[in-house]
Amino acid sequence: MWPIVGEAAPQDLLYVSRTSLASLFAAPLRDVSLSEDLPPELAAFPHRSMVADLHKTALAALVEYRPTHVIFDFIDERLDLLAAQGTIVTHSWELDVSGYLGQPAFEGSRDIPRTHAAADVIWRQGLDQMAAFLRMTPLASAVPILHEAQWATHYLDETGEAQAFGDVEIFTGKPASIGDYNTVLARHQTAFAAAVPHAVRISAPPALHLADSRHRWGLSPFHYVEAYYRDIWERLQALGV
Repeated sequence: MWPIVGEAAPQDLLYVSRTSLASLFAAPLRDVSLSEDLPPELAAFPHRSMVADLHKTALAALVEYRPTHVIFDFIDERLDLLAAQGTIVTHSWELDVSGYLGQPAFEGSRDIPRTHAAADVIWRQGLDQMAAFLRMTPLASAVPILHEAQWATHYLDETGEAQAFGDVEIFTGKPASIGDYNTVLARHQTAFAAAVPHAVRISAPPALHLADSRHRWGLSPFHYVEAYYRDIWERLQALGV
């Protein structure tokens, strides 16, 4: 999900990330011992986001925030799911490097690849729950917005020339097919639009579907050129965000 704008000043945003609709409504994963001695590459905010996914605290935070708009962005749905102790969590890079996977809470856990049918079944169950959640909680007064995105097949190199992507990874050690993940995104976005028909759908024009080798977070099919973000932001502003 993209940042969520509440009743406070527009610059105050609640950002829920490193989770999945498949994981949001699952039971909390118990008995994970959190560490204050984190790897240097794992910053505080992404660590908190990952912990929120384990403890399932994001939904309560959303309701408490009383947002005016809820913006859904399914780019994080690239992350595999992890079945552990009878529940589902999101297998993010943050979880991978945190060291938590070596704890007893994850003993016998099983990875569910995002492109497999099982992941889609679990995700659709989460979608049904989200649609009901939007109807039956104070979020019913918020405007749902769906940012429809696709992974870029090309990127701008350091000289500004467009190049086709070769091999890509979701994160180190997790290879990915752009076509496969674009299929997942398209399927999720179509399903969400059907389940939440009053959601406003926004997307950037195809000409802006370009990744940027100079992106602040590095080259990736979902790290776009600046003009892409500017276009989406203008569309959000037009909707009152």
